[in-house]
Amino acid sequence: MPTNSTDLSSLLLTERPTLMRLVGRIAGQESAEDITQKLWFKIQKVRDDPPISNKRAYLFRLAANEARDYRKHETRQRALHTEAHFILWEEEGTPSPEHGLLAADALRRVADAAELLPEPTKRIFHLNRFADVPQRAIAAQLGLSSTTVENHIKRALRLLAAARDGGGSHE
Repeated sequence: MPTNSTDLSSLLLTERPTLMRLVGRIAGQESAEDITQKLWFKIQKVRDDPPISNKRAYLFRLAANEARDYRKHETRQRALHTEAHFILWEEEGTPSPEHGLLAADALRRVADAAELLPEPTKRIFHLNRFADVPQRAIAAQLGLSSTTVENHIKRALRLLAAARDGGGSHE
């Protein structure tokens, strides 16, 4: 008896050109191959219970979600890169020594504060911001509500912002 992942793998091969166009429209053609490959790995983890009745719709929804997640991640990375570049290099292209020292000190404070985040806040923040796991997936993985996960992320951001600004914990 075929399994969900086996059927989805076969369907992925059959629908690959169409999936590549869909993913390319959402995330850019240059990323379509990588996203489609990642999609294959993702469908290998799909369980058999419950059985998927419309596997084609499921596959296309999964591909669209994967492409949107990829685009969101790339947008976030570009924004962080731009912000870091501006902070470090300012407008004229070379950082002032004072600015470099202040930035290094702020970075040290944030890194130290990140290490001291209480559990499960630390784990949830790491999964969301560094492993790029969506909040709903974290909630399902840890058996928590989405609101609880969101509150942990807000708490981490508050604590890290306070450390960045030179303050202590404000809880």
